Amino acid sequence: MTSEAARPPEPGAVPDLAALTKVVARQRAELDRLREAAAASVVLERAKGAVMARTGCSSEAAQEELQQRAEDGRRTLLEECWIILGGLRPQDPAVPKPPPADAVTDSPPRSAPLPAEPYGAALARFGRALVRVGGPQDLARCLLDHLPPDTGADAVLIFARQPAGGLELVGHAGVDDLLVQQWSRVPPLTGLAALAALDAGEARWLEDLDEDRRHYVLIGDSSDQWRTRAWLPVTDGRPADVVIGVLRRREGPFSPEVRRHLLAAARLCAGPLRMFGVRQDGTVGAATEAVRTVFERLPGAAVLLIPLRGPSGDVEDFRVDAATADASDAVGRSGRELVGLRFLECWPATAEEPLWQGCLNTLDSGRPYESEPFARQHIVAGVAELATYSTRVARLGDGLVVNWNRHDPSDRQEQRLADVQRLGNLGWANWHLVSGEVNWSSQVFAIFDRDPARGAVPLEGLPGLALPEDQPALARAVAGLTREGRPCDVPFRVAARDGIRHLRAVAEAVPDDRGTPVEVHGFVQDVTAQRSAELALVVSERAVLTQHGALQAERTVAARLQDALLPLPKQPLRLAGLRVDIAYLPAQSGLNVGGDWFSAIELPDGDALFVVGDVAGHGVDAVAAMALLRFTAKGMVITGSSLTGALGRLNALLLHSRDPHGSATMVLARYNPRERRLVWAQAGHPPPLLVRDGKARFLDRPFGILLGAGDGARYEEAECRLAPGDRLVLYTDGLVERPSESIDHGLDRLAHAAAGPREGGSAPLDRLLGALLEPERRDDVCVLDIRVPAEGEQTEDEQTEDEQSEDEQSEVGQSEDGPAAR
Repeated sequence: MTSEAARPPEPGAVPDLAALTKVVARQRAELDRLREAAAASVVLERAKGAVMARTGCSSEAAQEELQQRAEDGRRTLLEECWIILGGLRPQDPAVPKPPPADAVTDSPPRSAPLPAEPYGAALARFGRALVRVGGPQDLARCLLDHLPPDTGADAVLIFARQPAGGLELVGHAGVDDLLVQQWSRVPPLTGLAALAALDAGEARWLEDLDEDRRHYVLIGDSSDQWRTRAWLPVTDGRPADVVIGVLRRREGPFSPEVRRHLLAAARLCAGPLRMFGVRQDGTVGAATEAVRTVFERLPGAAVLLIPLRGPSGDVEDFRVDAATADASDAVGRSGRELVGLRFLECWPATAEEPLWQGCLNTLDSGRPYESEPFARQHIVAGVAELATYSTRVARLGDGLVVNWNRHDPSDRQEQRLADVQRLGNLGWANWHLVSGEVNWSSQVFAIFDRDPARGAVPLEGLPGLALPEDQPALARAVAGLTREGRPCDVPFRVAARDGIRHLRAVAEAVPDDRGTPVEVHGFVQDVTAQRSAELALVVSERAVLTQHGALQAERTVAARLQDALLPLPKQPLRLAGLRVDIAYLPAQSGLNVGGDWFSAIELPDGDALFVVGDVAGHGVDAVAAMALLRFTAKGMVITGSSLTGALGRLNALLLHSRDPHGSATMVLARYNPRERRLVWAQAGHPPPLLVRDGKARFLDRPFGILLGAGDGARYEEAECRLAPGDRLVLYTDGLVERPSESIDHGLDRLAHAAAGPREGGSAPLDRLLGALLEPERRDDVCVLDIRVPAEGEQTEDEQTEDEQSEDEQSEVGQSEDGPAAR
């Protein structure tokens, strides 16, 4: 059971109560085992103390004496302890020695040996179980549970002799409540077999029902269901005060083995009866016996709980002492199946819920506890059902009566309506136009932030609750309802303590037989959260549109800069006898230019200049820095500056630009076609890749640091001789870098792809990019693929094509770099 507020179950949210119950049961079993061990230790120490008091021996000698007696009598040590404790007599401290094992009488001495297996094993289990009994009632149940099936025992009665000579039923098991009521107190009748067994101190074996009726008054003889009986006095050498009755439905005599076992079991009961006495707890015990019969006939779900306290005195759990037939636990046990079980074992989820604290408070204060309605899942015919309940806890004596009241359909409907109003933050209202009667639900008062003590507002006064600017629209809607019967759905605002609330009123009129409105009903809903979300969405949409416009404008500017700053040739370039393929791929979708750039031009002296650079960042700022470096680098080299001199000046230029924190990498290469000599320098840029005779290697980088890294930067040049058929690749780091790996892996991958065999008819640069680039890139990619024609590679058709496209290439060079001297 739970005591949370009722709400519809969510998929997967219902806990596995069966599994939780098993866990609690295992923990309870372990706790019971520890308690049993502790109680057994107490029994052993008491028995040792009795032996020490009688013989004056030490504790170790008393332990050995008990062990020896148990071995001689073929008993367990715990059984021997119970026999010692049951036979204590103040006037006789001596403990008698056990008789020979073959001495079998109807009433053997208390130290007579116990039967061998299988009865011996049953007695051993019974002896261990006795440490957990808490009174004569528990003792009766324990005895019936541990009697072997061969004994045929169906019920157990425990009677105690009263001072007036009669008998009082102090414990029972296996009998109905009617017999308990009829024989709970027995006057000192003549011919009562139980009294005769007490007076004689010997067992009475009633094995023939017809014959026994002529000699005894038979207890429970109204239905003839008990065909045989045994009355066993629990004696310690003095006149017995307690007699145990074993009732059987079977006919026939008790065998000698069964007689010995029953006498031995009764003898073991003497110790517990002496320890806790034969009188039950008058408050709780009487309440349990009185309520149990009533409980079984009551409708609904209810249980009687007895508190179980730990060593500190705090309540650790409750024991179920009575339950109605409709009471069921988390796994489907109900009625009498719950009696004797722990409360948290039956309903483990209760420990974390208000019901548990309610039980503790009621037990301490005596004030009843009533819970709010909650959802409870229970098992019916193996199927989990969910219903709405409320719980009430009341004190009865030293115990508690807990009952669960299931709400009937009308209650559930009312609860559902209340839940709908609370969850939807709306409430219903009704105005009777003839009588003037007005009814509001409690939620309407909460929505208007109005004290219910002030009462509901008439329909004509409703506009007065709105803000002044919303009153005319609401007044027109109310007038349409009352005069024309026209339905309305109107928004308005009211002032509350927590600020302005946005409300919605929906109402319709009920006319009489002449069509005149006589009643208005509808609902008022608080839509403040929805309205706030709508306003926030409008603000967000405006911000998105503004941002989208700014982005679109930036992309337009970048696209125009693309045409002005970095035009891409449509055909491979022919510079200084070299074939140059160019690829430029920006990382940002829709942005055609970024921080990477290239230059490929012929210088006035006929040399070719190749530049590849990379400015940190993207967007318009990166484009501006790129343009500054690109045009400045070409201008410096064209006007006669060396490669290293140009890099040094570009470093100073970047340091004193508008972005002092900007940085860039660059590689400059100058090719002399007459000597096929390539001179190059770099500033923190990856080295060029040379492919010759199917083998690829990276050129050794000369010294050079990142542009913008600091003043006084030093740069060096390197030289390389190219041969016919060589291929030189200049690139930016976007071609080789990947977020999850070292750049060395990317360089190895580039070398492997460039040196691979030609496949298909695609251009070498296209194959290279297809092998290296991923669909999703984080950086721009710029590549110059420079090839030295092999001997005799150029055909006459290619020469003709070159001549026809010479003017076009010249135009590209002019639009990119200005006039190129040849």
